[in-house]
Amino acid sequence: MCDGTGIADHGWKGWQELPQLRFPDVERQGGPWVDLSHRLNNDLPRVSFFPKPSFRLVMQIPNDPINVTEIQMVVHVGTHVDAPRHFYIDGPAFHEIPPERLFGPGVVLRFAAEPDQVITAADFEACGVEVISGDIVVVDTGWAQYFGQEMYDAHPALSTDAAQWLVDKRVKLVGFDLPTPDLAVRLRPPGFNWPVHHILLAYGVLVSEHLTNVAKLPQGRAEFMFCALNIEGSDGAPARVLGRALF
Repeated sequence: MCDGTGIADHGWKGWQELPQLRFPDVERQGGPWVDLSHRLNNDLPRVSFFPKPSFRLVMQIPNDPINVTEIQMVVHVGTHVDAPRHFYIDGPAFHEIPPERLFGPGVVLRFAAEPDQVITAADFEACGVEVISGDIVVVDTGWAQYFGQEMYDAHPALSTDAAQWLVDKRVKLVGFDLPTPDLAVRLRPPGFNWPVHHILLAYGVLVSEHLTNVAKLPQGRAEFMFCALNIEGSDGAPARVLGRALF
């Protein structure tokens, strides 16, 4: 999860120009849609300084004529998407994100990751999967299996050169089955400033965290929908994320 405020930067570089959206990819057949998002509930993992999420019925049948659910939660708990505003005060908030940045074709890149492993640009290249300008990239490390367990906090992370590799490929969104693509909390040196988030979000590469079920998709071409809430002024938004393989 995005677990800190960082520095209120004015380093927003602007959206990278992307090719015309290819959705759906007419040359490929799509497999069944897979839900890549965790269910929202009162027991979602979170960092200690985030308040506990609350989902409760404020009206309930049969005592009331209708059921009405109230939600209270930080937007960076559970499966969500970060807006550039999360780390850049001059970056766009969630209501300013163009919708086409949240859906379209892309790829699944898969790693048999180890605890605390740092995934590099060379590791991305070694996957042997072509990443096309405008793609969505979903990184599957297998870490979703530890969601809600202590092991989840010993997650892999990206190196800064891996983050720059994604920017140079001109991807528009990158999703992770991790709490964050930056270093795990216990490994962070003094003055840590979330460099992976800063590199990606500076150029409008959106970041999605806490994905699950990515193992149900093969490595390679896929298409995705990141159905995030359109929250005015927000630095992020909870999302129902769907993906399917393209053959």
